Amino acid sequence: MSKEAFFISLFNSKQIGDDGAVLGNYVYSKDLFCEDIHFKRSWMSLEQIAQKSMLVNLSDAIAMNAKPRYALIGVVLPKSFHYEEMRALSKGFLNIAHAYGVEIVGGDTTAGEKVMISITVVSTLQGKALERKNAKVGDLVAYTGKLGESYRGLTRLLRGGSLSKKARFITPTLKANFVYKSAKYLSAGMDISDGLSKDLSRLLKESGNVGLHVKKKLPKRLLCSGEEYEMLFSFNPRHKKHILRLAQQTRTKISIIGKVARKRYRCICKEHHF
Repeated sequence: MSKEAFFISLFNSKQIGDDGAVLGNYVYSKDLFCEDIHFKRSWMSLEQIAQKSMLVNLSDAIAMNAKPRYALIGVVLPKSFHYEEMRALSKGFLNIAHAYGVEIVGGDTTAGEKVMISITVVSTLQGKALERKNAKVGDLVAYTGKLGESYRGLTRLLRGGSLSKKARFITPTLKANFVYKSAKYLSAGMDISDGLSKDLSRLLKESGNVGLHVKKKLPKRLLCSGEEYEMLFSFNPRHKKHILRLAQQTRTKISIIGKVARKRYRCICKEHHF
């Protein structure tokens, strides 16, 4: 068991296990975004750091078929930060909040050695909650977009290169329109934050320790590319025509990778949370 899974296992709430906790018609989600773990300040401007921290949090809400409404932001900032640096961070938070109709209603600040951001998002369901646990044997499994770009971007940064502000690693593109339109046809879903293989293993485990009949073997660089923030989902084959039509309408690329089966699936990627 990974340290992350062990720590989560110490809490026994039935709401734990998805991208967000569903309480009534509301979804509550939280993510951390920490310097020298998720980013280096030499890679991104402060505005870009704040923007990405908001986007990765909103991705969890959208993956649950929920509309983000409110956010609370906690930040740890070096004492050396001056007012213009704080202004740059706030601009990034507000840019994404305004784009998605989110109101920032509170939070907390404190001093520390590195920049750390914690965001809680309160969202309202747009219909049924899209959870990980409902994949059924026989369902088709697919993901949106084209995976691997985030890994390539990270590799370039680690080698001393730079990325454009539109690069996936800097500014993820969320698939909100596709999720909201197609959710009623989907069985299970989650966003791809830790790599397709790792997140697929979570979805299949939550759905009863089922596995996957793979349609086509995928390369490790694609399976283990984290921070993609595309959608991973399963659906009954009878809904395939509807989903492909909605994908075309929302200009969303869809790749079907296999079918849920009575077998075990093993993640091939190394743990990176600890």
